[in-house]
Amino acid sequence: MNELLIQVTSILRGMWRFRWPAVIVAWIVGAVGTVVIFKIPNQYEATARIYVDTQSILRPLLSGLAIQPNIEQQVGMLSRTLISRPNIEKLVRMADLDLAASSKAQQEKLIEELMKDIRISSTARDNLFSLSYRESDQERAKRVIQALVSIFVESGLGASRKDSDSAKVFLNEQIKNFEAKLEEAEGRLKEFRLRNLDLQTAEGKDAASRLGDLTRQLEDARLQLREAENARDSAKSQLAAERARLNTAAAAVGSAAADAVLPVATPEIDARLDAQKRNLDQLLQRFTDQHPDVVNARRVIKELEDQKRREVAALRKAAAANVTAGVPVTDSPAMMELSRLLAGSEVQVASLRARVGEFSGRLAAARVAMRTAPQLEAEAAQLNRDYEITKKNYEDLVARRQSAVISGDLDSASGVADFRLIDPPRVSPKPVFPNRLLLLPVALVAALGAGLFTAFAGTQLRPVYSDPIELRAKTGLPLLGIVSVSLGDVERRRERMDKLRFLGASGGLVVTFALGLVAMAILANRAG
Repeated sequence: MNELLIQVTSILRGMWRFRWPAVIVAWIVGAVGTVVIFKIPNQYEATARIYVDTQSILRPLLSGLAIQPNIEQQVGMLSRTLISRPNIEKLVRMADLDLAASSKAQQEKLIEELMKDIRISSTARDNLFSLSYRESDQERAKRVIQALVSIFVESGLGASRKDSDSAKVFLNEQIKNFEAKLEEAEGRLKEFRLRNLDLQTAEGKDAASRLGDLTRQLEDARLQLREAENARDSAKSQLAAERARLNTAAAAVGSAAADAVLPVATPEIDARLDAQKRNLDQLLQRFTDQHPDVVNARRVIKELEDQKRREVAALRKAAAANVTAGVPVTDSPAMMELSRLLAGSEVQVASLRARVGEFSGRLAAARVAMRTAPQLEAEAAQLNRDYEITKKNYEDLVARRQSAVISGDLDSASGVADFRLIDPPRVSPKPVFPNRLLLLPVALVAALGAGLFTAFAGTQLRPVYSDPIELRAKTGLPLLGIVSVSLGDVERRRERMDKLRFLGASGGLVVTFALGLVAMAILANRAG
């Protein structure tokens, strides 16, 4: 620490030797800095603020019908690309700045300066944009900001309409192309269907499915034919038995047994009775005797039994009358009923045989067609797939075109955004640059720093050792002795006057700058 103090003291003593060159340099730098500060031209700033409202009431109402672009992103991109060369060239023409630029080089220089000096600041959250430009000419700065505001608003309104028109033109061209492709696909599909009418079904089933359906239909028809044949054979046997029974009864009873009781069959009522009794047994397994279904089933059985007794009585009476009168047994009601059932069975058997034959023919034809069906079905699938894809693309393009039309109408009605001029273009009445009240202290600090640097540079260029220890350390030679100087009264008075002159020169520099600051502050307050 002691060595550091010794070194600092030595440097200060050395700088004291060069105090007058330092004062001269400080005054020169201060004067030059002051002249430069007052020579800097005044800069006036023209500003404007624009608010972009992207919240339109029509957009949520037309959600899903119209294209909803990212308005905030578009406005942000517009603000970042506003200072482009085409826009600046347009701004130069609108603000009449090209009148002062006669040559091509001057115009290029003017455009480059404008692109560098124009500032656009924004708050992305609030969509509030501030435009600013500094110029020594107030009117010129105001014209530049006015032209920039106009370009900003026009770019925002025209970009969306241009995009919408371009989208409509592109979609119309694509729709025409897909419409032609759709017509070609429909023509190919129509020709294929006309060539293969026999293979088409209303359900759209393939050959394997149709073959399976025909097989099941043929099996069902054969089963029904067997059932009908069994029913016919049963009717024949009942008719033969009834005829034999009636003939036997007629021979046994004769003419004297006209009042005898003859056995009579009622097959239809018996079948219904058997069905109802089986139904009653099933109901009793699940319900009690008081259940409504059980009560209803017993009531139906009782009615059928009563009906059977009445019909049996009527048939016996008619049979006895026929026997007494000598009527042939074939004319009895039972024989007539059995004959009617047999005739119906014969008709049903014939119909089912025709159905079985038809289904057999269809099945044989389907088996023959199975040899070529896979190739035709693959061709049909390919045609249908191409047609469906083309149709889907066509319908999507038509829907998108309609959406683009609605979006264009929406932009025409409400615009891409609502540009509101919050602060119109204005120029500051006072210069915003340079701030001389701030630059003068900077010039004073620079002058003092230049003076100190001059004194320090002198000590380094022409060093003097005021301490014996430092001299011995620097030279590495042994120190034999020290010779001191004794000053008289005249030398002390001269040294004191020199110090006073130095303090006066240094203090005069600071006081001069301080007075200048006070004067400028007073003038600024009066002007304000």
